[in-house]
Amino acid sequence: MSAARRATADPVKGLLHRHRALCERAVDPLEIAAGLEAHGVTDRTAARFRHRDVFSLAEEMYARVPRDGDAPARPDAGPPAGPEDASAPRQRRPRTAVFVLALLPGVLCAAAVAGLRLTEGRPRLITAFVGLLAVSLALGAALRRGPLSAATHTTSTWTCWLVGYALLGDGLLGSTVGGGPDGLPDGTGEGPWPVALAPVLALALSCAPAAGTAHLFAAGARRKLTSSRGLADFAASVRPLLLGTFALYMGALAALLALTGAVLGEPAALPQGLALGALLLLARLLTVHGHAHASTLVLTATATAEAAALATLFAGRLPGCGFLSVPVETLVGACGPAGLPTAACGIGALALLVHACRRLTRASAHAPTEPTR
Repeated sequence: MSAARRATADPVKGLLHRHRALCERAVDPLEIAAGLEAHGVTDRTAARFRHRDVFSLAEEMYARVPRDGDAPARPDAGPPAGPEDASAPRQRRPRTAVFVLALLPGVLCAAAVAGLRLTEGRPRLITAFVGLLAVSLALGAALRRGPLSAATHTTSTWTCWLVGYALLGDGLLGSTVGGGPDGLPDGTGEGPWPVALAPVLALALSCAPAAGTAHLFAAGARRKLTSSRGLADFAASVRPLLLGTFALYMGALAALLALTGAVLGEPAALPQGLALGALLLLARLLTVHGHAHASTLVLTATATAEAAALATLFAGRLPGCGFLSVPVETLVGACGPAGLPTAACGIGALALLVHACRRLTRASAHAPTEPTR
């Protein structure tokens, strides 16, 4: 009877016992609120513990956990500034390095494209190989640090396929429908297998805007997490932030596509370029905030759809199998070769946008993490 009385008088005690590990390692009440939400605790659940919302409940749980000495400093709080403000250079250097890393893929890709335009034959092949290797290494470095870095290690196979299709896929699709291809790609847009350099260069250059918009979204969501007084209030305030930063990136990518198309004398490839950029950004945002499974699933499905479409065209050349290529030929006849990647990437991006509006507006997606050593 006394135990039941104590439980009724102190309803938070049992919850505190179940989540003691979370409370002990939390650097502030916001991390506890995010962890509780990840375990299914809602504002309605908090009302059963005599609190108006999860944030109020988290504040009590944080205050009741015994700690040795003072609470640890928050990860995003810099060291106190001394008389000479010696910490300022140390804080600026990492940000400068992250900014340079975000710019590096675009710079190296632009150099590789210039090399392809200035060379022929074997030197062009060597330039393409070296450029591909350099851009891949730079992109990997940019994704390991800064706002686009993620704790989850995901495979890049399908992402490489999607970018490779943006480079070679439309040319292969168009020439295959016309009975080709009659030769290998020669690095230009006029050969038997045309190569589209403009959209790939625009995507590489868009790494910097992607990092910037990811930082804006994460920082804005963190501020709203501090000021919100309920999970529903937080979700309602973060959703416009997510859509706004997404629209900002799409505007930057559209400008880059138009610019690279004009400079290289190629079609801007706006529909397929925007669809692919949206897909890759949303997939990365979800991965960064702990929802890599949906990203991997959609990227895999999109790449598989593109590969299957190409396979059906070649399979349709077999005796009695002409019907297999009819859907793709109809799509190409109506929309051109750009119709396939636009449809595949656009559907995938729409699915991830809906998923992001549900997952990235939760407090648990923005829980503070330990600083990387």
